[in-house]
Amino acid sequence: MADRLLADVDALLREAAAEIVVPMFRRLDAADIAEKAPGEVVTVADRRAEELISAGLRRLRPGSVVVGEEAVAADPDLLRYLRGDGDVWLVDPVDGTANFAAGRRPFALMVALLTDGVPVASWVYDPLDGTMATCRAGAGTRLDGTPVRTSGPVPEVGALRGTAMTRFLPPATRQSVAAGGGRIGELLPGQHCAGREYLDVLTGRQQFVLFWRTLPWDHAPGTLLVREAGGVARRFDGTDYHPADDGRGLLVASSAEIWDEVRAALLGG
Repeated sequence: MADRLLADVDALLREAAAEIVVPMFRRLDAADIAEKAPGEVVTVADRRAEELISAGLRRLRPGSVVVGEEAVAADPDLLRYLRGDGDVWLVDPVDGTANFAAGRRPFALMVALLTDGVPVASWVYDPLDGTMATCRAGAGTRLDGTPVRTSGPVPEVGALRGTAMTRFLPPATRQSVAAGGGRIGELLPGQHCAGREYLDVLTGRQQFVLFWRTLPWDHAPGTLLVREAGGVARRFDGTDYHPADDGRGLLVASSAEIWDEVRAALLGG
């Protein structure tokens, strides 16, 4: 894949952020926010940004399919394309919508490209601090244009720092995580923005993040970024994550060794 595509999608996300998302941050009216499912909100910024990004992606790859979060809310059958042939884009126009709607940070714009069902490139952009992560399969991850690696010396489990998103965990798993949290150096409650969690693994601010819900637009971009930087993204049973999977539970870590340590500490295996 030509690096030109990485640059073009980078520019497209920056355009959507500058023209739509950031200008509406902390300027939303009540009419700009709606509940699309119990406990889940959508804003006019989500919809407008997805329209802009989707149109731009189709121009970049004519004949490609766009599977956007808001488009799937209207037509869940779009998910069938995730294991299909050709180029398929996954788009999360505002990851962390609840934060955005409440006037809180962080939030992010995210895109992943799948070709014949295989993730081949991804982008995660935090527009408030200007951080952009990009990667293409087999060529590594770049953070603001600089190659980044997450692997290195493996800290003792008591020195690890990471996030466990416990809200949706089954009760038994939540109890296991709570009981094992004392073995971790610092167990964080989460930022309600998957994109920012993945960026923090890339920057070394944390070494892992644990999720239960794994909607594809939330995790396809970040998991490829972490893998290309030397980390791992696996289900709780150790199988590799794929965005078309229907499963629950995802543990992402900056290295395989840290994944093993965290799984043993928090999930008892």
